[in-house]
Amino acid sequence: MSQAVQATRSKVTGDLYAEVQTFYARQMRRVDALDIEGFADTFTDDGVVVHANGERAQGRERMVAGMRANLPRYRDIAVRHWFDHLLIETDPADEDTLRVSYYTLVTQTDREGKVSFQPTFTVEDVLVRRDGELLTRSRVIHRDTPVELPAS
Repeated sequence: MSQAVQATRSKVTGDLYAEVQTFYARQMRRVDALDIEGFADTFTDDGVVVHANGERAQGRERMVAGMRANLPRYRDIAVRHWFDHLLIETDPADEDTLRVSYYTLVTQTDREGKVSFQPTFTVEDVLVRRDGELLTRSRVIHRDTPVELPAS
């Protein structure tokens, strides 16, 4: 089943767009540097991640435990997460809540410099502002699949 793409219904300021991009740049640099606790700190205490395989991690402690269990996968490779095509929706009922959808590409570079690409994903986040800072309250990751051709 392919992931539905929804166009943004509201306009956001350039400042807000830049703030969200900067938030993701900092968040992903932490995960790419294997700073697991620092990455988890970019989520609310009760934040949740639903992975494309259906695995769910709720709360910072479960996120950290799951990431620690996966650390051996990252031996001898440099991982980079690339986010693009951000659609940001403000919540009319709560100015401190944003819904963000984006595409992600993950690369892995080995010691010889060979780069491999992981499957692409579409991600849906809910970001909240707490004490002036953005945090991720929820993240749902969808593995991209081909779109069905329309019937002629």
